Amino acid sequence: MVCSNCGKEISESTNYCSSCGTRQRQRASYRHLTLSATNSKIAGVCGGIAEYLDADPTIVRLIWVALSVVPGGLVGGVIAYLLAWIIIPKASVPASTAAGTVQPSAKAG
Repeated sequence: MVCSNCGKEISESTNYCSSCGTRQRQRASYRHLTLSATNSKIAGVCGGIAEYLDADPTIVRLIWVALSVVPGGLVGGVIAYLLAWIIIPKASVPASTAAGTVQPSAKAG
């Protein structure tokens, strides 16, 4: 890799140039927590958390329910779910899902 400022050869894994100290562009893509567009039962909160953690959504749902059933936690679990539903942004619909949607057909006379 070449430094974008001084043009000297630097290692691929560095964030800063060892010669001039310029910060290099981030090449790593970061995952963002979003509501799931493909795996949702109510609002996609647990599906989104599962996608973010790369886990099974059913396990995330079971853990959420188990933590919500703790004495006094049911109200907190519901409130936390509602807040997550409001705060977490919606995911964009994947192209494969958008292309596979069925268009309503026109009724014949």
